[in-house]
Amino acid sequence: MFVFKNSLIKIKRLQQNAELPRRATPESAGFDLHTLEDFSLNPGEHKAVRTGLAFEIPPGYAMLIYPRSGMAKNHGITLSNAVGVVDSDYRGEVMVLLHNAGEHKVSFEAGDRIAQAIIHTLPDIELVECEELNETERGKGGFGSTGI
Repeated sequence: MFVFKNSLIKIKRLQQNAELPRRATPESAGFDLHTLEDFSLNPGEHKAVRTGLAFEIPPGYAMLIYPRSGMAKNHGITLSNAVGVVDSDYRGEVMVLLHNAGEHKVSFEAGDRIAQAIIHTLPDIELVECEELNETERGKGGFGSTGI
């Protein structure tokens, strides 16, 4: 288990050789997720990578999965879905959707770090349909409208 402020995050190993997530340093925002198995990714290839772990995320929180910056910089390895979302009511195995955006085949061994996860507090909001929205200086300007 991790203690995250006043909340416990329960982690269940679904496979005996699954690595428990951990922070690389005490001040790291995220904790590293590890692959359960050996595999390779060719340029342009996508793969759902097993972690062998399931989590119990408390209500009002979500676990977001991000790429590891060093893997992106050095090998072009990122996430197929940009950011993975693990909802508080999901109890299945957490998978990481990796994508090789680089130019070379990249190989991984069981236990290698493949992504990082951060627990986020979710705001308690309600979506309300309306006829009009408040005006702003930016208005409908998007996709570079505020400069490059």
